[in-house]
Amino acid sequence: MRIFLDGKLVEKIDAKISVFDHGFLYGDGIFEGIRAYNGRVFRLKEHLERLWSSAKAINLEIPIHKKEMEKALIKTILANKLNDAYIRLIVTRGCGDLGLDFRNCTKPSSVIIIADQVKMYLEEFYEKGIGVVTVSTRRIRQDSLSPNIKSLNYLNNILAKMQAVRSGAAEAIMLNAEGYVVECPGDNIFIVKNGILCTPAGSEGALVGITRDAVIELAKNKSGVPVKEVRLSLYDVYTADECFLTGTAAEIVPVVVVDSRIIGDGKIGKITSKLIKEFKALARSSGTPIK
Repeated sequence: MRIFLDGKLVEKIDAKISVFDHGFLYGDGIFEGIRAYNGRVFRLKEHLERLWSSAKAINLEIPIHKKEMEKALIKTILANKLNDAYIRLIVTRGCGDLGLDFRNCTKPSSVIIIADQVKMYLEEFYEKGIGVVTVSTRRIRQDSLSPNIKSLNYLNNILAKMQAVRSGAAEAIMLNAEGYVVECPGDNIFIVKNGILCTPAGSEGALVGITRDAVIELAKNKSGVPVKEVRLSLYDVYTADECFLTGTAAEIVPVVVVDSRIIGDGKIGKITSKLIKEFKALARSSGTPIK
């Protein structure tokens, strides 16, 4: 594997950053997870725009332009001879000292691009659906830290995932401080009720995901399914006809059990199945060519 690190492609064993990098010391940095399908990078423009928005929100200067970043990302995929890939794009504050003061980070920000393959869930989960549990770890309040800043500090998400795994579930549902459904540690959540597709609004504390937006567009424009961004309670999820999760790595994964409650008839629903099929077609036929 070859990794892009601060302007150069290096072998995996040589891809190193300083222990004084603020990304390592404090999670002071940002990232994007991006997918390539069939020789095309899916929604690269949207991912880069979100990266730059995250950078602006934390007052981080990305040391290269968007077009240069795009070229570096494609160069990394090509160097690893991948047509289908998961790409992790990372930008940190750079090297400083052991203090919190970002002004002491005198070395320019680190830019790291890793291209590899990823398998988020077992194949049978996509065919039969997964079981999820609600966890006690609450999503960080958005008036403390916006969920739309994809920072390197994912401890809140990791603790929720850990609780789900120890409960024997494939994934966790996280609630906000008010007790409403927000999202999962790495995915957005959708339900279907009476033919209407519903998902928590960004104002509830959910990350406005790239795959989430693609699914909403497909539902509205291709499937003719009404979509509502609403406040969801656990009751809404328990009594839903269908449920699924979306994310760059996960794509669309059906949910058939939540907190031991069977969702619908316990099988993958018609709208979920239709959206999975349409998303696969979209992802494999659109995007920035790898060339």
